[in-house]
Parts: sequence; C-alpha cells; structure tokens
Amino acid sequence: MTENGAAAARDLLREFAEGTSALGGPAVPGAPRPWSDWGTVEDGVDVVTICQFLFLAAFAEGREPYAHMASVPAFKKGAWRLPEGAKVLREAQTGQRAAYAVGEGWSLFLHRYYPGHGIAVVTARDQETARKVSRQAAKLVRRKVKERDDRVSLGFWHASANGAVNQERAIEAQDWSELRRNYAAPVAEQLERLMELKAADVSGKLILLHGPPGTGKTTALRALGRSWREWCRTDCVLDPERLLSEPGYLLEVVMGEAHGDRRWRLLILEDCDELIRGEAKHTAGQALSRLLNLTDGLLGQGQNILVAITTNEPLDRLHPAVVRPGRCLAQIEVDALSASEASSWLGEGERVARPMTLAELYAFKAGREGLGTITAEPATGQYL
Repeated sequence: MTENGAAAARDLLREFAEGTSALGGPAVPGAPRPWSDWGTVEDGVDVVTICQFLFLAAFAEGREPYAHMASVPAFKKGAWRLPEGAKVLREAQTGQRAAYAVGEGWSLFLHRYYPGHGIAVVTARDQETARKVSRQAAKLVRRKVKERDDRVSLGFWHASANGAVNQERAIEAQDWSELRRNYAAPVAEQLERLMELKAADVSGKLILLHGPPGTGKTTALRALGRSWREWCRTDCVLDPERLLSEPGYLLEVVMGEAHGDRRWRLLILEDCDELIRGEAKHTAGQALSRLLNLTDGLLGQGQNILVAITTNEPLDRLHPAVVRPGRCLAQIEVDALSASEASSWLGEGERVARPMTLAELYAFKAGREGLGTITAEPATGQYL
C-alpha cells in the first residue's frame, strides 16, 4: 500500500468508526454506512487499495475479529482458484493484482505484488477458520517452482510493509564434482565432506565460510543447496542486518510457511562482517545475540534450521562466541588457489607466479586482463 493509500485508509477507518464518513453520500451519526457503498474515492487511492479497504471492513467492524496471513512465494499465472464457496466481489489488475472475495463467515484478500509473490489474508469469525482458509487459498494460487538437475529452488526473504516475504526462484547450481577444481586442495576436501552430509549427520547449526572476496563462497553455497536438496531446502535472506535487528521479522522467517515441507532449512546470510567480527557485541548489539540464539539457543530449539554465513573477515578477527567448539557444523577458510593450482586451472601452458582467486582466474580466462597486469596484492574480486 502506498503512503497516500495508507493515510487514506486510516482516515476512512476512523470516519466509519465514528459514523462521520461522507463517501458515497451523507453518513448517519452512530450508524456507519456499509463499506460496499463507498462510491468514488480520491486519486491517491488506487483500485488495489480499494479491494483492501473493502476486505478490512468485516475485521474493522468486529464481524470477523480473527485474521491470518499466508505468504505466497510465487503466484500461478492465469485465473486464480479460490476456496470452495468463495464469491469474488472485487478484482483489480494494474501492475499488481488483487481480489476480494467472501465465503460463509470469512473474507479473503489475495494480493500479488511485482514480480510475482504476495499474500493471502483471511478474516473470519473464529481463529481456526481464518488460519485454515488462508492456507488453503495460498496453496490454490501458489505456483510450484520446478527443479531441473542443474538448478535448485531458492527462497529469497526480505522485509516489506506487509511483513516478511519469501519469493522462490530456480537458480543455476553446478554439481560439486564440476566445481571441485575451483578450490585449493585443503578447501576442496572440507567442502566435499560438507556436501556429503545427511540430516542424521548434523551436529552444530552454523556454517561459516570466511576468506577474501572472489574465492567462490557463494558458488559453494549454491552447490551445497543442490547437494542437500533431498533433505534440506535453501533460503537466502537479502537483508540479514534487518532480520537480526527486528524480532518480529526474525520470528516470521524462522516460523515461516513451509507448505507441508518437512525438510531441514538452510538460511544463507551473506557478507555479515559487521555482525560477527570481534567487536560485534559493541557495534551490533542484540543482533549478534539473536544470531547465536538462533543457532543453539531457545529460538533454535525444535527448529531444524541451519545458518550459513559468509564473511570476508579473517578468522582471528571474528567474535570468539561465533567460532566456539560445538556451534559450527563447518568452519571453512575459502582462500585463493596456489600458483601451481591456478596454472593448472588455466591449462594450455599458462603459468602464474602467485596465488589467484577464482574471480581473477575467470576474469583472466575471459580476456579482461593479462598476466602482466596482475599485481602482487590480490584485487577485490566479483561475487562467486
């Protein structure tokens, strides 16, 4: 909802509650007009917002005092199937799409944002109906993301004005066997052991990948999602600082809709340098504490959640609480390839005189730089 729309909504709610609304005609004091008789509304409120206003009526007036929201990571294209008995009263399609429908003792609001995710919200006379119908509605309109052998379904979480949103995408993820040569021998051995883990092998809930930029930490996590997809689904949090600073958002992600999926969950938090370096207790405040609580505190109890963190910080600069024994399932320093490994990676008789990151090797192979321009100090590489 836009800022103008939100302000208009507040005004309308107050006016209807006070019986002073003049929309669609004169209001009778003490007897609010039915919300379906609004008529024309100012330009600051669009048709999607009108659908939402109408939907809110039963909740605001107390006829349906219970509400439940289910997120929809990806909406199906075409016509929406609705729960049995639903009657559509309003439907709007702009850049977004919304529908307001009613059933016996409940109201439904479906809202698809750009670029395809959204929510299903239900108000009802009792809590169980609100929960049941919202989940059913979300299931009916949810598009399943098909997985190919070379792809893995990844959920992308972010906070929005309507709460936590999780949008699923199928992203390319190479098999580990194709990637092993991209890592120095000691790193590859540790990553291979991690790739081969099963649910029964989990001990510790934190996976820490640290090392210089461009060494392939993100690439390794994509491959991990593919290797584990039979027993673990993978989500990436786009705003990790906000996740760990807002308890409500954190709980929504931790307790989020699983759509009947009983697998473990892997939450990826990238570039969390500020949260886990040595002075984090002073600079990040409660964020570090919540992260630790999620991995082995009360918040993580009963939740089959693993947290994977990437950072460019060296191990000796990380907070000791993060790397203490028993907390980490894996703690891997992803470093550059040695000069001999880099030469072997390039092949065709190429020779380099110093260690090189994976990003540098790809850049050189693509012809974006020559050996003569590679300096003694590794440059910051692209994300891999």
